[in-house]
Amino acid sequence: MRPAFRGRRGKQWIAASSLLLLLAAIFFPLPWSAPAQARTIDVNAREFAFEPATLEVHQGDTVTIHFESLDAEHGLFIDGYDVDLHAEPGKSAQVTFAADKAGQFKIRCSVSCGVLHPFMIGEMQVDPDWPLVRAVAATLIVTVGAVAFFWGNES
Repeated sequence: MRPAFRGRRGKQWIAASSLLLLLAAIFFPLPWSAPAQARTIDVNAREFAFEPATLEVHQGDTVTIHFESLDAEHGLFIDGYDVDLHAEPGKSAQVTFAADKAGQFKIRCSVSCGVLHPFMIGEMQVDPDWPLVRAVAATLIVTVGAVAFFWGNES
């Protein structure tokens, strides 16, 4: 089988396209990416619901949850994280943790609070670490370009 990118023109095309893809992977603006920061989120629990029902953070953020119950004893447990808070009416609980895993994680009430207790759920959305994704993409582009370049030099 004869390589598709032979000669000087083929090398120039491979080098130029690899460079353009590399620059795009590194510098293309991602509107949803944000640097890691400290976030404080107030969560209220009442009759089988969390307010807010969805918590949105970025991977790498330091998250502080201030948890308060409005009507009965409730708990706040986040699947995949070592977070389990308990609060009675008029009393609050607080936890600080690092959002080190990207993905969607269920929030559940960890205290039996009534007949609809199993349906008292929420969600924590941890957006991925985009600089890491960019670094992996850039590495793949350079690797593919180098393999294509050297494959094109075989005679």
